[in-house]
Formats: sequence, C-alpha cells, structure tokens
Amino acid sequence: MSPNAIASGSWQDREFLVIVALLMSSTVLAINMILPAFDQISLEFALPTATRVGLALGTLYVGLAAGQTILGPLSDTIGRRSTLSAGLLIFVFGSVVSGVSPTFETLLIGQLILGFGLGAPRVLTIAIFRDRYSGPRMVRAMSLVMTIFVIAPTFAPSLGQEIVIKLGWRFVFAVYVIFGLVLLGIVRQRLQETMHPSLRRAFNFASVVKTYQTIAKNQQALSYALALGIITGPFVAYLNLSQQIFEFQYDLSTFYPLLFAMLSLWLGVASLVNGWLVTRTSPALIVTVATLLLILGSVFVLGGMRYCSGNIPISIFVGYASLFLFCLGFLIVNINALAMQSLAHYAGTGAAFVGALSTLVSIPIAVLTGELTRSTAMPLAWCFFISASVALVIHLMCLRKAQLETKDSN
Repeated sequence: MSPNAIASGSWQDREFLVIVALLMSSTVLAINMILPAFDQISLEFALPTATRVGLALGTLYVGLAAGQTILGPLSDTIGRRSTLSAGLLIFVFGSVVSGVSPTFETLLIGQLILGFGLGAPRVLTIAIFRDRYSGPRMVRAMSLVMTIFVIAPTFAPSLGQEIVIKLGWRFVFAVYVIFGLVLLGIVRQRLQETMHPSLRRAFNFASVVKTYQTIAKNQQALSYALALGIITGPFVAYLNLSQQIFEFQYDLSTFYPLLFAMLSLWLGVASLVNGWLVTRTSPALIVTVATLLLILGSVFVLGGMRYCSGNIPISIFVGYASLFLFCLGFLIVNINALAMQSLAHYAGTGAAFVGALSTLVSIPIAVLTGELTRSTAMPLAWCFFISASVALVIHLMCLRKAQLETKDSN
C-alpha cells in the first residue's frame, strides 16, 4: 500500500505522525539540551565573555541552513528515507566531534557538522507533509505533530541540567549520539518513502540552481519564507538568552529548566488549538490575528519596561513569554503552510528554500538581540515588536496581491 493511500486516523497514520514528530523534535532537543551547559563550556574553554558561548548555537544554525539547502534537493533525487538516513549519520558524527572537542574552535566545527545533519529532519519533515497532505489537512496534521513534538523538548533543559551536573557537559552529546542512532533505526524500519518515483529529478548543480531560481521567483514562497525568518529571529534570541534572563536577571537559579519547560508548553497548546481552528477558518486569518496579538502584547510590555526602567516583575515577563510562545505556535505552522502552498512540485527543494532562507534571516536578528541584551529583557521585547510588525506587513501585502490576482482573473 502506498503511504499516500493510508487512511487518515488509522494506526499507520498515527504511527507516521509520531515518527515525524520525533524527527522534528531532534532539532529542538539539540538546541534545548545544551543550554544548561553554557556555563561549564564557558569556564572550561576560558571564554572572555558569557555571551561568546552562544556562538556554538549560532554555528549550529549556520550548519542547519546549509544542510537544508543541500539535503532538500538531494531528497528530490534519492528520496526522503535515504536522505534522512544520511542526515542522521552526519548528526551523530557531529555530536561525536562536539563531545570530544579539545578546544572551543573544535566544538564550533562539531556544531557546524551536527547542524548540517539536522538539516535533513528539519527540512524533510515539511517535505514529507507536502508529499502526503495538502490544504487544511496538511496544516491540521502539522499542528498535531507540533503538539506531540513540543511536549518532549519542553523538559530537555531539565534533562540537560541533570546530565551536566552529574556527568559534565560532554555527556549531553553522548545522548545526542544515542538519540540519533535510535531515530536512524526507526527511519530504516518503520518510515515508508512518501515521494512518488515519477517526481524524482536528477541531482546536479545546474538543475538545483535552476530549481532554486524557479522557487525564488515564486513571490508567495519568498515572502512567507522571509516572514518566517523575521518572526523566528526573536524566538532564537529567546532560546539563547533564556538562561541569562531567568537565572541571572531574575535570579531563579535551578528553577530555570522547570520554568522554561512550563513556558514551552504554550507552543504545544497553540498547535493543538490550531489543529482544531484551521478546519474552521483560514491559515491567513490565523496569522493576522496571532501577529496582531504579539504586537499588542509587546507594546504593553515595552510600556511596562519603560515605567520600571527595564526591570519588570518576573510575573509580567512570564505572562509575556507565555503570550509570544503561544502566538509563535500558530505563526510557525501557518506561515510554513502558506509558504509551501504553491510548491507541490518542488516539495523537497521548496522546503529547503523556505527552511534555509528563514534560518539565515533569523540568525542575524537573534545575534543582534543577544548583543544588545545586557541587564534587562527590553531588547528582546523590541525585537518581537519590530519583527512581528514587519512580518504582518509582508503577510498583508501577500493577501492584497492574491486578492488583486483573483479579481483580475474574474
């Protein structure tokens, strides 16, 4: 039976969604579990500033963008399963290099390799969804997977902290190796190929460049890829700065992993609600409302920070973090779906284009926010406000263009 012929709601369909959720969670686990190790890494390598260790995460994101760019088109040639297997092996190798690194520079190389390998599950989960689903069903399936995959990584910092305290930061990468090998076994044994053989195309530099040029001319895909990168920039900054904000600015010490986990659940709640909501309204309307909420919430918090000279009470910041994570749970899924809507014939390369471009756009935003954040979280709130405002403008322009095209065709 073709995987595309499996009935929705069957046990095969549920197994498929669980496997995809595990693959999708690999990226978040690789990011969240290493956060509590930043202090040990900074001390061991005698880094000049506490923020320098954030380069490890930044390097991972660079590798992630490069991996998506190459592995996405490769999957259009050799299929999703084979590319996933190759990516997971690269991820395992990068984890080994990171875990045994004698210098900080070697650690950065390991993170680059690790991130490159993660490009496969990051981009191919989207391509697999596009192979198998379309329209509201695609968004609903993605929402259900987001709900599953968010629950596991919410406790990654707590697990990472336990490993760091008891065994040291290098053992975090040993967990990555085990997780990568388990995923590889699941992919080889349980995941069916979703790409139809007739859609495969030759993999060579000229054809890949031509395909990327075709996709780059797709204004909807390009615009929403940019919007996705802009809106996820402050989210990446939040991941990088969360330990600094909760442990040092608010002096929460060991409570940081627990609070981080509780806040992350808002992503899962939003994804669960989105799975129900998308069958009753359009992804475009959800994006509009969620972005407006994020803008209004940021304005309120910025006003409070100005009144309190930047140091708002922890209860207000937790409420704000809950709001922006809740909004992001809607925005990431629906903007991704809108970007992929017109890329059915280029699912692998299209997902790579959207993923890589959005990642590359998010990195400088996150780095700049991190550099500006010192004693308060005000730069983070400004980043969310500006990014959400720009993303909303892009979204409204896309909607306006679609309306004009529809009007002209009639």
